[in-house]
Amino acid sequence: MSELILQYIINAIFAAIPAIGFGMVFNVPKHTLIYCGIGGAITYTTRYVLLDLNISIELATFIASTVIGIVALYWSRKYLIPRPVYTIASIIPLLPGTYAFTAMINLIDMNAHGVTPELISIFIENSLKSIIILGGIGFGLALPSLYYIRYNRPII
Repeated sequence: MSELILQYIINAIFAAIPAIGFGMVFNVPKHTLIYCGIGGAITYTTRYVLLDLNISIELATFIASTVIGIVALYWSRKYLIPRPVYTIASIIPLLPGTYAFTAMINLIDMNAHGVTPELISIFIENSLKSIIILGGIGFGLALPSLYYIRYNRPII
Protein backbone atom coordinates (compact mmCIF):
# COMPACT_ATOMS: atom_id res chain seq x y z
CA MET A 1 0.00 0.00 0.00
CA SER A 2 2.82 2.42 0.82
CA GLU A 3 4.41 1.63 -2.57
CA LEU A 4 1.18 2.65 -4.29
CA ILE A 5 1.02 5.94 -2.36
CA LEU A 6 4.68 6.58 -3.17
CA GLN A 7 3.93 5.94 -6.84
CA TYR A 8 1.02 8.44 -6.71
CA ILE A 9 3.29 11.06 -5.10
CA ILE A 10 6.03 10.55 -7.68
CA ASN A 11 3.52 10.77 -10.53
CA ALA A 12 2.04 13.93 -9.01
CA ILE A 13 5.47 15.56 -8.81
CA PHE A 14 6.29 14.65 -12.41
CA ALA A 15 2.86 15.85 -13.58
CA ALA A 16 3.38 19.20 -11.84
CA ILE A 17 6.57 19.89 -13.80
CA PRO A 18 4.99 20.21 -17.29
CA ALA A 19 2.04 22.10 -15.82
CA ILE A 20 4.41 24.69 -14.34
CA GLY A 21 6.38 24.74 -17.60
CA PHE A 22 3.30 25.45 -19.67
CA GLY A 23 2.23 28.05 -17.15
CA MET A 24 5.54 29.78 -17.78
CA VAL A 25 5.05 29.47 -21.55
CA PHE A 26 1.60 31.07 -21.23
CA ASN A 27 3.16 33.84 -19.12
CA VAL A 28 0.91 33.42 -16.08
CA PRO A 29 1.69 35.56 -13.03
CA LYS A 30 4.57 34.15 -11.00
CA HIS A 31 2.53 33.69 -7.84
CA THR A 32 0.08 31.42 -9.71
CA LEU A 33 2.72 28.96 -10.96
CA ILE A 34 2.48 26.92 -7.76
CA TYR A 35 -1.26 26.55 -8.31
CA CYS A 36 -0.66 25.48 -11.90
CA GLY A 37 1.67 22.76 -10.59
CA ILE A 38 -0.79 21.70 -7.92
CA GLY A 39 -3.54 21.62 -10.53
CA GLY A 40 -1.45 19.43 -12.83
CA ALA A 41 -0.73 17.09 -9.93
CA ILE A 42 -4.42 16.97 -8.98
CA THR A 43 -5.60 16.20 -12.51
CA TYR A 44 -3.04 13.53 -13.26
CA THR A 45 -3.35 11.86 -9.86
CA THR A 46 -7.15 11.85 -10.12
CA ARG A 47 -7.01 10.22 -13.53
CA TYR A 48 -4.34 7.75 -12.39
CA VAL A 49 -6.41 6.69 -9.36
CA LEU A 50 -9.51 6.28 -11.51
CA LEU A 51 -7.57 4.20 -14.02
CA ASP A 52 -6.40 2.00 -11.15
CA LEU A 53 -10.08 1.52 -10.28
CA ASN A 54 -10.65 0.14 -13.82
CA ILE A 55 -12.50 3.20 -15.13
CA SER A 56 -11.93 3.91 -18.81
CA ILE A 57 -9.39 6.57 -19.69
CA GLU A 58 -12.04 8.69 -21.39
CA LEU A 59 -14.29 8.85 -18.33
CA ALA A 60 -11.32 9.20 -15.97
CA THR A 61 -10.05 12.18 -17.97
CA PHE A 62 -13.49 13.78 -17.95
CA ILE A 63 -13.77 13.39 -14.17
CA ALA A 64 -10.24 14.72 -13.62
CA SER A 65 -11.02 17.73 -15.82
CA THR A 66 -14.21 18.36 -13.89
CA VAL A 67 -12.30 18.20 -10.61
CA ILE A 68 -9.75 20.79 -11.75
CA GLY A 69 -12.60 22.88 -13.15
CA ILE A 70 -14.17 23.00 -9.70
CA VAL A 71 -10.85 23.68 -7.95
CA ALA A 72 -9.92 26.40 -10.46
CA LEU A 73 -13.32 28.01 -10.03
CA TYR A 74 -12.63 28.24 -6.30
CA TRP A 75 -9.09 29.55 -6.85
CA SER A 76 -10.27 32.14 -9.38
CA ARG A 77 -12.87 33.49 -6.95
CA LYS A 78 -10.47 33.46 -4.02
CA TYR A 79 -7.46 35.08 -5.73
CA LEU A 80 -9.33 37.14 -8.36
CA ILE A 81 -7.40 35.57 -11.24
CA PRO A 82 -9.16 34.32 -14.41
CA ARG A 83 -9.93 30.62 -14.34
CA PRO A 84 -8.02 29.71 -17.54
CA VAL A 85 -4.78 30.76 -15.82
CA TYR A 86 -5.13 27.67 -13.67
CA THR A 87 -6.98 25.28 -15.95
CA ILE A 88 -4.98 25.51 -19.17
CA ALA A 89 -1.69 24.60 -17.53
CA SER A 90 -3.35 22.02 -15.27
CA ILE A 91 -4.80 19.93 -18.09
CA ILE A 92 -1.49 19.58 -19.95
CA PRO A 93 -0.68 16.21 -18.26
CA LEU A 94 -4.05 14.87 -19.45
CA LEU A 95 -3.53 15.42 -23.17
CA PRO A 96 -3.69 12.21 -25.22
CA GLY A 97 -0.27 12.48 -26.84
CA THR A 98 0.40 8.76 -27.10
CA TYR A 99 -2.90 8.00 -28.83
CA ALA A 100 -2.57 10.91 -31.27
CA PHE A 101 1.05 9.97 -32.03
CA THR A 102 0.12 6.33 -32.66
CA ALA A 103 -2.72 7.41 -34.96
CA MET A 104 -0.38 9.61 -36.98
CA ILE A 105 2.26 6.87 -37.21
CA ASN A 106 -0.41 4.48 -38.49
CA LEU A 107 -1.48 7.07 -41.06
CA ILE A 108 2.13 7.39 -42.24
CA ASP A 109 2.45 3.58 -42.37
CA MET A 110 -0.69 3.41 -44.51
CA ASN A 111 0.80 5.98 -46.86
CA ALA A 112 4.19 4.26 -47.05
CA HIS A 113 3.28 0.56 -47.01
CA GLY A 114 -0.29 0.45 -48.22
CA VAL A 115 -3.65 0.31 -46.54
CA THR A 116 -4.51 -2.81 -44.55
CA PRO A 117 -7.56 -3.48 -42.42
CA GLU A 118 -5.37 -3.75 -39.31
CA LEU A 119 -3.80 -0.31 -39.86
CA ILE A 120 -7.20 1.23 -40.52
CA SER A 121 -8.57 -0.33 -37.34
CA ILE A 122 -5.66 0.88 -35.20
CA PHE A 123 -5.81 4.35 -36.78
CA ILE A 124 -9.54 4.74 -36.16
CA GLU A 125 -9.31 3.39 -32.61
CA ASN A 126 -6.49 5.76 -31.61
CA SER A 127 -8.00 8.74 -33.43
CA LEU A 128 -11.39 8.31 -31.81
CA LYS A 129 -9.81 7.78 -28.40
CA SER A 130 -7.83 11.02 -28.81
CA ILE A 131 -10.90 12.96 -29.92
CA ILE A 132 -13.06 11.61 -27.09
CA ILE A 133 -10.38 12.39 -24.49
CA LEU A 134 -10.03 15.94 -25.83
CA GLY A 135 -13.81 16.33 -25.76
CA GLY A 136 -13.87 15.06 -22.19
CA ILE A 137 -11.24 17.61 -21.19
CA GLY A 138 -13.16 20.46 -22.79
CA PHE A 139 -16.53 19.46 -21.42
CA GLY A 140 -15.09 18.68 -17.98
CA LEU A 141 -13.50 22.13 -17.75
CA ALA A 142 -16.65 23.91 -18.95
CA LEU A 143 -19.18 22.03 -16.82
CA PRO A 144 -18.37 23.48 -13.37
CA SER A 145 -18.37 27.08 -14.53
CA LEU A 146 -21.59 26.59 -16.51
CA TYR A 147 -23.24 25.08 -13.46
CA TYR A 148 -21.94 27.83 -11.20
CA ILE A 149 -23.12 30.60 -13.53
CA ARG A 150 -26.53 28.97 -13.96
CA TYR A 151 -26.97 28.19 -10.27
CA ASN A 152 -26.03 31.62 -8.90
CA ARG A 153 -27.94 33.81 -11.37
CA PRO A 154 -31.66 34.18 -11.96
CA ILE A 155 -33.17 32.66 -15.09
CA ILE A 156 -34.59 35.96 -16.35
